[in-house]
Amino acid sequence: MSDVTAIENLVEKHKALKNEISKVIIGQEEVIDQILLSIYTGGHSLLIGVPGLAKTLMVNTIAQTLGLDFKRIQFTPDLMPSDILGSEVLDQNRNFKFIKGPIFANIILADEINRTPPKTQAALLEAMQERSVTIAGQQHKLERPYFVLATQNPIEQEGTYPLPEAQLDRFMFAIRLTYPSIAEEIDIVKATTADKSVILNTLFSADAINEVQSLVRRIPVPDNVVDYTVRLVNKTRPNLEGASEYVKNYVDWGAGPRASQNLILAAKAHAAVNGKYAPDIEDVQAIAKGILRHRILKNYKAEAEGISEDLIIQELF
Repeated sequence: MSDVTAIENLVEKHKALKNEISKVIIGQEEVIDQILLSIYTGGHSLLIGVPGLAKTLMVNTIAQTLGLDFKRIQFTPDLMPSDILGSEVLDQNRNFKFIKGPIFANIILADEINRTPPKTQAALLEAMQERSVTIAGQQHKLERPYFVLATQNPIEQEGTYPLPEAQLDRFMFAIRLTYPSIAEEIDIVKATTADKSVILNTLFSADAINEVQSLVRRIPVPDNVVDYTVRLVNKTRPNLEGASEYVKNYVDWGAGPRASQNLILAAKAHAAVNGKYAPDIEDVQAIAKGILRHRILKNYKAEAEGISEDLIIQELF
């Protein structure tokens, strides 16, 4: 199959996938789009939202429609690395046998990742970056596709262990979940308080997702789009000579090179699902907020004046 045909097929499948997900999840279209772009590119996502916005249900639904194995890990302050990675136990013949932990799945929902100490956070982040885990000196490969969706509650920060910037940078997208509109909430209440079950169709498989990820990487990118992307990321760095007064006023630290890489990958996927054979500057701008918001460190002045990361990113365009 040619890449042109593969992109046309992806457009159709992406539409069908969103229709299937909408049987269970009402609204949150932008959030679902960003999660799917993340899966199509092989990245990970951080979901930031208050409790009760169906984060777990959303990930479970997406996993079912993609035909992927799904596991949920609820992070708690007493969770140890072995609880998520697995451990070696003695079997009946007194031989050590490795029992796999919940990290061995295609889609992992790391619920409230900031509730667990850094040691356990780091164990998950090794798996995210290396796509493998090391137990007792033995390396165990994780099956591809491998996708981590971590959630954080932005309100309750007592007794939490916030992710350091270097670990936040491992996430491709930081996706903000907002409350549904009144009309959407009426539909949610009607759907969830009635006695009816929804049957979801599986539209992809693990191999099909791997093929989509290869296809996205093969999409060519014009030089002017790469140039624009790198310059956009460069503008977030206040310590450089060419930084604008706005950035110098409100930003302490800008995005690193991983932001440029992720912007290009996400722009390729965004172009593909919209039926384009190469990304343009509009594709980069469409996904820029989700990729840059957790990589920009605001200063106290921005906090005091109520300047959000999204507002700073908008100023860069």
